[in-house]
Amino acid sequence: MEILNDILDPINTILWHNWVLYIVLGVGVLFTIWSGVCQFRALTHGVAVTRGKYDDPKDPGAINHFQALSAALSATVGLGNIAGVGVAVALGGPGAVFWMWMVGIFGMAIKTTEVTLSMLYRNTDDPENPHGGPMYVAAKAFKDKGMAGVGKVVGSIFVVTLLISTITGGNMFQSWSVGEITENYFHVPSIVSGIILAVLVAAVIIGGIKRIGAVAGRIVPIMCAIYLLAAAVVLIMNIAEIPAVLKMIVVEAFSPAEAQGAFLGGTAGYALLWGMKRALFSSESGQGSSPIAHSAAKTNEPVREGVVAGLEPFIDTIVVCTLTALVILTTGAFNRGPEANFQNPTAVRIVEVDLVGAGTDNKDPDGVQDKNKSGTPLWTLETPDIPPRNQDARDTSGPWSGGEGLFIIVHGDDDSNTGQNLHRMGGKIKLGEDDVAIVTWNSFASTIKPTLAEEDGGIYVEYPGPSLTGHAFDRAIPGLGKYLVTIAAWLFALSTMISWSYYGEQGMVFLFGDKSVFPYKVFYCLMIIVAAAGFIQTDKELDSLTALGTGVMLWANIPIMLIFGSIAMKAYHTYIGKLKRGEFHAHAAPSITDVMGGKSKE
Repeated sequence: MEILNDILDPINTILWHNWVLYIVLGVGVLFTIWSGVCQFRALTHGVAVTRGKYDDPKDPGAINHFQALSAALSATVGLGNIAGVGVAVALGGPGAVFWMWMVGIFGMAIKTTEVTLSMLYRNTDDPENPHGGPMYVAAKAFKDKGMAGVGKVVGSIFVVTLLISTITGGNMFQSWSVGEITENYFHVPSIVSGIILAVLVAAVIIGGIKRIGAVAGRIVPIMCAIYLLAAAVVLIMNIAEIPAVLKMIVVEAFSPAEAQGAFLGGTAGYALLWGMKRALFSSESGQGSSPIAHSAAKTNEPVREGVVAGLEPFIDTIVVCTLTALVILTTGAFNRGPEANFQNPTAVRIVEVDLVGAGTDNKDPDGVQDKNKSGTPLWTLETPDIPPRNQDARDTSGPWSGGEGLFIIVHGDDDSNTGQNLHRMGGKIKLGEDDVAIVTWNSFASTIKPTLAEEDGGIYVEYPGPSLTGHAFDRAIPGLGKYLVTIAAWLFALSTMISWSYYGEQGMVFLFGDKSVFPYKVFYCLMIIVAAAGFIQTDKELDSLTALGTGVMLWANIPIMLIFGSIAMKAYHTYIGKLKRGEFHAHAAPSITDVMGGKSKE
């Protein structure tokens, strides 16, 4: 994995350059103005359409508007809302939430535009099984301009990026996160979770988009309701903290955030980077993925489904991500204090790795390098046994159980991202005889010898990915995070993986035809197990994979939107004009049960 990271890091540096973020945000502003603030139509007309008031069973398509929205939401409302938000706040600070909001608001216009385009150019040769997405937009729209070869190439490039994102963010990220939080809380080996997930996903995706839509139509409302209700309870308990937190979100979006507790600080640019990166990963605005699900919707009005799609970023980012962020911020999970302290901090020694017992070729007898590839010295910790958790930590998380990741904050080289010289030196606990906690410390690169940043020798627990959100809930109600977030993680991951499997499947059909679908599904399920089997070890490795998937899709899809966006906007304004003139007649909405079950009003 280290070799892969060395390859991915420079690629992601280009994919996620600040200018890329500005361009994506600018595209959202462009289509917001061009459409005349289509966000308003999504929140009004889009809700009516989703409710089934315009459903017609005679229209081409496989699933109704509600199921199409649920299938797309099942891919977006997922572990990005639990794990991704936790990573954004932990690294970017409260200001990251502000930039998540911006992506959510302007992402509504991006989503409306990209789905409208895909609906205009979808393939309905088989009305019961339509195909659509940016690859079909590129192929058909360029062909209309007499450039069929260009269209096929551009569409194929998009599919390649789609498949990369499918395997990384839509598959491996989900499996790793579920395995990590299940093992963290219940000590179930991660690979066991991966095998169970693979079996469940296989059982659903064999049935195609109709089964996916039916499952998503039932899972998504239930999982969202449970999660949002729990978040609301925690926020009510911490309601006095909300005004100060909201102010902090806005202020720190434009100014450096100070280091506090486990939070190492961050520049305004770092908050923007993490807020936008995680929000784009969560909402998928501009990626071109959810148009593939929406293209299966039953309708003869392309713009109608585009308006429905505008609800996605609102639900995903403005509602779910915001509640998750507020839970993390109001409970103090992001800037939490140490959970134990060394009784004698002077016994903690920071030593250069080659002083531990250097061998040849810059490695000690265990094969640990004493310098990284740039020649920077590596350092590690020598510490006495880890003392028990303090009382508050025991009340929240119980005693040490083994397997916890720990870190100590040290001064080292300056970090341009945080604006500080603070760093984490991490390790992992294992329990020895009589349950004595022993830590194996990792190495840390620094040109200067690190020194302890806290005189009392504070020992912090690492809560990677979804674990930080679970810890935030536990801080409010001990045990709530353990069960709620674990259950939510399983449901969110399952729903996301079944939807993304369909996205990848449609890409395979575009490139290689229907015969490629079965081997693709087998490979997809195998990668679930691979991700949970220890292929990914840290948040950094996880971010490298998901950043690659999201980034390459943005680079492929945004140009398609800009080239053909005028076609979508012309169709949008024509449709809204008809809506204003009363040319569309709504009927009484079907029952909620019928809508969720895919039954349209005759």
